[in-house]
Amino acid sequence: MAPAATVPGAGAGTDESKRLAREVARVLDECRASLAVHPRKLRELAALRASSSSGGGGKGRFLPAFCIAITPLFDLARRSANSDRAARFVAAFASASASADGGGDGFLEGFLRFLIVASGATHRPARLRACQIISEIIMRLPDDAEVGDEVWDEVIDCMKIRVQDKIPAIRAFAVHALARFASDGEDGGILDLFLETLDTEQNAVCEIIVDSSQLLVFGYIAVVVLSDYDLVSCVKEVRKTIILSLPPSNSTLESVIESTLDVSESVRRAAYSVLSTKFPLQSLSIKQRTTLLHRGLSDRSASVNNECLKMLKDEWLVKHCNRDVTTLLRFLDVETYESVGESVMAALLKDGSFRMQDGQSIRQYFTTNGENEAEQASNIQLMDAEVALYWRIMCKHLQAEAQVKGSEAAATTGAEAAVYASEASDKNDLLDNVLPSTITDYVDLVKAHLSAGPNYHFASRQLLLLGEMLDFSDTMNRKTASSFLRELLMRPLEHEVDDDGNQIAIGDGVSLGGDREWAKAVAGLSRKVHSSTGEFEMVISAVVEELARPCRERTADFMQWMHCLSVTGLLLENTSTLRNLQGKAIEPSELLHSLLLPAAKQNHVDVQRAALRCLCLLGLLENRPNVELVKQLRLSFINGPDLVSAMACKALIDLVTWHGPQGIDQAIGIELPDASYEKSQFTPVDISDLKDDDLSVGVLDLLFSGFHKDDWEFSLEGDNHDNVPTILGEGFAKILLLSDNFASISANLHSVILAQLVRLYFSEDTKELERSIAHLSYVD
Repeated sequence: MAPAATVPGAGAGTDESKRLAREVARVLDECRASLAVHPRKLRELAALRASSSSGGGGKGRFLPAFCIAITPLFDLARRSANSDRAARFVAAFASASASADGGGDGFLEGFLRFLIVASGATHRPARLRACQIISEIIMRLPDDAEVGDEVWDEVIDCMKIRVQDKIPAIRAFAVHALARFASDGEDGGILDLFLETLDTEQNAVCEIIVDSSQLLVFGYIAVVVLSDYDLVSCVKEVRKTIILSLPPSNSTLESVIESTLDVSESVRRAAYSVLSTKFPLQSLSIKQRTTLLHRGLSDRSASVNNECLKMLKDEWLVKHCNRDVTTLLRFLDVETYESVGESVMAALLKDGSFRMQDGQSIRQYFTTNGENEAEQASNIQLMDAEVALYWRIMCKHLQAEAQVKGSEAAATTGAEAAVYASEASDKNDLLDNVLPSTITDYVDLVKAHLSAGPNYHFASRQLLLLGEMLDFSDTMNRKTASSFLRELLMRPLEHEVDDDGNQIAIGDGVSLGGDREWAKAVAGLSRKVHSSTGEFEMVISAVVEELARPCRERTADFMQWMHCLSVTGLLLENTSTLRNLQGKAIEPSELLHSLLLPAAKQNHVDVQRAALRCLCLLGLLENRPNVELVKQLRLSFINGPDLVSAMACKALIDLVTWHGPQGIDQAIGIELPDASYEKSQFTPVDISDLKDDDLSVGVLDLLFSGFHKDDWEFSLEGDNHDNVPTILGEGFAKILLLSDNFASISANLHSVILAQLVRLYFSEDTKELERSIAHLSYVD
């Protein structure tokens, strides 16, 4: 259908109508070159319309002439800057004419009906141009424009149809046209249509419109050979337009948040723009806030980073938090989402969005000292979690800036070096004025928060991490800090009592309240205080030796065992070689035989698991795996309770990836196969019937047989997924991924491993184990 055939009154053409059409065409032609002439040409065309209506019987003469004049716009196969400027001028004139005289002569309504017909044309350029002009008119019209409801209903209906058009650009213009009506409660169908279309558009990355093409299909791979095409349009523009058009509501919020994961950079950026302008901070849940910040600040696109930072800085920090960073952190629940809080602070500091106010210091949390230690503690003002995190990140930032300026001073000479050195000195002085004035004050500050109970554990850890920025070169400072660290390491377990009177441990001196991050903080401060070669190992091994005494004397209860094993794990995690433990209070051999192996044979499941973890750490430090260590891990995997078997499974897989399967087998005396022998299957083993002293089964055969044991307890409770099927799946996926490092594993076994992982992935019993096979996406 040609657009000219639908021109209102086109059949009643006269010389006057032709003259009007030529005049309109001239004006349109002059508008193509520049937007600057549009205001003047709008007045000129308005005068032409007025003059045509002032003559006798000329009231309806202008609309047919106008439609005839713009018809060439609908025939252009390709969009260009010139044609788009002309289309914008047409829309501007139509909307201006409605507001100029209230649409009294019906020009706008008649023109809209002309566009409605053109939007249904089979000719693609005509549909596209009609939808473009309609969307421009709707967005330009003032709220008081007098247009009949019947016409608007027709416009809305035809645009709903065009939202389903096969051409992405037409869909985008149709969405843009409907955006103004999306929040209208009388027509909720538009919002539902948007959400449905957005979900559909997410399933395609790009739609290519071609005049002629050749499609070659090989299995799942389709190769399109393009020739003589006239339009390539990406559906990302449709998704972007929908996101920008969605009104703020609970039903649209989730869709906008999901769009922050879109494959298109422009869509992700648009989503953050909409969240920034349409959804106040308080309207988002804590989970939604932290999710958005985690995605946006870590996005691979700089433009998305900037849009997210703009939302964080201009909207959340300035408008909703009055530039108070700690208030912003309170909206993010930093105790649960600590890494997000760190990222927010780092991004704002890097951007220079805020600075520490003059006079602010950690020292302000100390009041006048009392006469004794009890009064001293009571004169310390406790910090909230957000404040403690703020000071840790701020001090870390000041220290990093001082180091950068110092490095720049060392890399330059002359006056430039002096400037950098001065800046470094200023940063260091500022840091010194912020931190507690003495190590004693610092220790008292941490102790006060520890004594305040579990609600201040997070703040205590933040303050503990501050210790890595303090100076312990002075002997008295080091002695004070060392005494404090010993108190932390000797701190007994916290526990609860269940209904049956059984004690349940929830932490220890190096894992406060079960928080492993506390152990890392203790280790970091210990290494800072005891920085001399071998000093860290000497101090921690002395603590282990003291805690191990009741264990070696067999008088310890399970909590004493757990405490000793926790500090042992801290020692083994933070030493680089077993040579550092030679000559210390408790040496590696003694540690193995008098503590770890007996602990692995304890009745309490938690003690066994802690012991197996330490055995794994010890095995990773050995040049060659110890035979008794390997035997115990195998025995625990075969005969232990499911949670113990899971820990033993983890340990064996870690040792296999570190020492190689041949190294583990050699440790227990299994002879290596002939180098020319290519093993094609794992040796089947019934773990349930395997004898304790049967050491003829290789470690990979033993582990692989774990897939076929039917009575493993399967549970996905907690974050660790401590069950054997999960651990085996991840372990063998890792082995397959790193297969180049294991020449002793026959290439024929790779397909066997892959087949088992696929079966595991699609098993009904283990359908939640998606992460077990996720590593395979990286395998060639």
